[in-house]
Amino acid sequence: MLNQLVLVGRIVRKPELREAENKKKYSYITLAVPRSFKNMNGEYDTDFIDCILWDNVAANTVEYCSKGDIVGVKGRIQTRVVEKNDDKKYLLEVIAEKVTFLSSNKNHEN
Repeated sequence: MLNQLVLVGRIVRKPELREAENKKKYSYITLAVPRSFKNMNGEYDTDFIDCILWDNVAANTVEYCSKGDIVGVKGRIQTRVVEKNDDKKYLLEVIAEKVTFLSSNKNHEN
């Protein structure tokens, strides 16, 4: 069995470094990934995919990347169950194992 994916897209907002209860560093990024085919209106739709980054991958991405940068993410898909008021929801998450910096937005926000 294999659980591996590769995404290439633009970072939607500036990543922020956070710390979990167990003192591990993490960050969330959202990638805007255009689809490779046109919709019924002849336009390319874009998917917005949330990714979780841990430890050094998170720290390096926060330090060197900003909104608009193009990155490649290699990782895996993970599911998690969230219970609220006896209602179970299954969340699908992308866990980034490697982030490759492909291009930088020259007009970074400060």
